[in-house]
Amino acid sequence: MTSDSRLSTQNSRLSTADSRLVTSDFWPNRRVVVTGGAGFLGSNVVSLLRARGCREIFVPRSATYDLRDRSAVSRLYADAHPDVVIHLAAVVGGIGANREHPGRFFYDNAMMGIQLIEGARQVGVEKFVCVGTICAYPKHTPVPFKEEDLWNGYPEETNAPYGLAKKMLLVQLQAYRQEYGVNGIYLLPVNLYGPGDNFDPASSHVIPAIIRKCVEARDRGDKEIIAWGSGQATREFLYVEDAAEGIVLATERYNKPDPVNLGAGEEIRIRDLVALIARLTGYMGKVRWDPSKPDGQPRRMLDTTKAAREFGFSAKTPLDEGLRRTIKHYEGAQHE
Repeated sequence: MTSDSRLSTQNSRLSTADSRLVTSDFWPNRRVVVTGGAGFLGSNVVSLLRARGCREIFVPRSATYDLRDRSAVSRLYADAHPDVVIHLAAVVGGIGANREHPGRFFYDNAMMGIQLIEGARQVGVEKFVCVGTICAYPKHTPVPFKEEDLWNGYPEETNAPYGLAKKMLLVQLQAYRQEYGVNGIYLLPVNLYGPGDNFDPASSHVIPAIIRKCVEARDRGDKEIIAWGSGQATREFLYVEDAAEGIVLATERYNKPDPVNLGAGEEIRIRDLVALIARLTGYMGKVRWDPSKPDGQPRRMLDTTKAAREFGFSAKTPLDEGLRRTIKHYEGAQHE
């Protein structure tokens, strides 16, 4: 089987000397569906799967398969006959987009996952890999976030509908494992960034949003930019290629019901992040903070010991290096 899409390779920066390119005997004889496989994270996962020996990858496109619709999901399984499903498709956005579309973010994300997992059960898929979100954690989770804290409170309000929709897929996988023997695993990645990210100011996350603001302000000669909130909240960021490696390693090696964090294990204040991006982009103006805008969750940083212990994953890309690559990609894309 071949993919029904022609994936761009522009997001891939995988070196031929990189250990991530070592082939694995897990993949050559397995058919794999990667939902969201043409997207930001998905295209990196697909590239890595190919590098590790996977020959049969099917990437469903939304124009052909509406994953919210049960009949479309049934048709997907009939067309693809997958052994493994890696579910990455999601409706996502920053704080503003989550506040604007809480209903859509809940419904679309819940229904896609629910239908896919039920379909996987019906056809006997060998393994289902569900990628959740750090937004599922309670608002005031002790730092670093441990997987055991996932149910100890309600998520941060601005993205709770999205976080809870994704969190219910963990419940479904664990219930299906108990009743039907479905081998489903659930991963909790921290905020992702990297080349090919979404730079649309209406829906982007903090890193691409600030990169775009700084580059545009620099080129126009603006004396200031406006950033949301107080800048005191902290975040952790995982480079997209590292996230792809974590997902692929977990697919190969992890088969337990408990969720696993994927992160870099470091946090940075948003105020310091903006200063770093300004320096790396060459923006010399001021940053004015708008406290009328929400900070979101006060702190975010994951405990990543379980991923290292269970399937040997640790992030490789320092934040400043990842930011340089992301800025270079964005500036290049602006001149294409």
